[in-house]
Amino acid sequence: MKEIKRCKWVNMNNPLYIKYHDEEWGHINHDDQYLFEMLLLESFQAGLSWECILNKRENFRKAFANFNYEIIAQYNDEDIKSLLNNEGIIRNSLKIKASIKNANVFMDIRKEWGSFDQYIWHFTDGKVIKGKGEVTSNISDEISKDLRGRGMRFVGSTTIQAYLQAIGIIDDHEEECSFHSIN
Repeated sequence: MKEIKRCKWVNMNNPLYIKYHDEEWGHINHDDQYLFEMLLLESFQAGLSWECILNKRENFRKAFANFNYEIIAQYNDEDIKSLLNNEGIIRNSLKIKASIKNANVFMDIRKEWGSFDQYIWHFTDGKVIKGKGEVTSNISDEISKDLRGRGMRFVGSTTIQAYLQAIGIIDDHEEECSFHSIN
């Protein structure tokens, strides 16, 4: 059996991280529900480590209605208060409120484009971009600017770059990695 090599950033002591790297990161996924999940998680990651978010992912799933953007868009002050008291997630009031606003903007984009998937892939004409290990890029700058212009928060260029890598628009597995150029 061939040895699997992984990107250097993977914590080999964390089975969740290994599974995420091998089965999700950089794999193309066109499902809007998944695209929203990753957008919400990436927005909470801002200023923290991805491993921290990944370790809390199931708590986020429970707290945020299985990442159902239609339900999250309707969250009210009571829901916010409940989330702020939930020790299993990142309890940042600005990020929690942003997740509600972002769910509404996400739905607006779906209405305009037919799906968020159509919207996000139009920036590359449906093509995967070979990454260079950058923390930002022209494409992440452009998408970040557009999303912020629509009212989304915690979607700066670095966050969007990580998001594009996660959902497979930017193929950024390291050359030594067994998953290099999976798309």
